[in-house]
Amino acid sequence: MNKIELAKEIAGRMSLPVTMSIKFIDTICDVLGETIGKNESVLLQNFGHFQPWQQSERSGRNPRTGVVCPIRKRMSVKFKPGKGFLAKLNENEKGAGI
Repeated sequence: MNKIELAKEIAGRMSLPVTMSIKFIDTICDVLGETIGKNESVLLQNFGHFQPWQQSERSGRNPRTGVVCPIRKRMSVKFKPGKGFLAKLNENEKGAGI
């Protein structure tokens, strides 16, 4: 599913215009990016936890040439899904005996 498909799904479920749901998605992404950029985590109950993560500098290798090159340290994000989200993902497997 891409952004437009997601926006259409949200618009249909909430009886909103697609342009408004796109603006909603963009705003959520902006707020998440700004908050995590300030080195703060974001917890969405029953969905998951977004946590900033500082990757350290390390050496990498160009797979085509084999040349070793440094990879600079950078900010990244880790996502840990919440219990409610995992339950929703696995609700179809309840009857499968897993």
